[in-house]
Amino acid sequence: MIKSLTLNLALGTALLATPLMADDMIELTSPHSVTDTMDRLEQAVQGAGATVFARVDHAAGAAKIDAELRPTQLLIFGNPKIGTPAMQAAQTIGLDLPLRVLAYENEAGETVVVYHAPAAIADVHGIDASAPFVQTMTGALNKLTTKATAAE
Repeated sequence: MIKSLTLNLALGTALLATPLMADDMIELTSPHSVTDTMDRLEQAVQGAGATVFARVDHAAGAAKIDAELRPTQLLIFGNPKIGTPAMQAAQTIGLDLPLRVLAYENEAGETVVVYHAPAAIADVHGIDASAPFVQTMTGALNKLTTKATAAE
């Protein structure tokens, strides 16, 4: 009984302490497919001199277990010129770096691009959102995702 109560309290606390909520996410719509949007994002990231660490195709993973998932891809990327100062301010931010952007096809067939706002990530780790590297991350993510979702 006590073990069960302790487990329930720990689980409840963990759920209440979820660091980033939906309000802390930036969301854009893309006129391109998920694959094309992520190709464009990957090109923009590399063109900006950042490193792409991984591209994860969640739908392909689902297919491996004979499950269906609408197109969903994650791009993981970063730049040590920006990430290192962030980690010097609070090493725990390494849990949220490198940066991640998700593109998925919603129920209406639209491509949605979403990422956590750098200010929200900084707040979770006790970093002032006005820190220069937070502003740089914000500007970079805005520029890169805008380029990936542009109609051109």
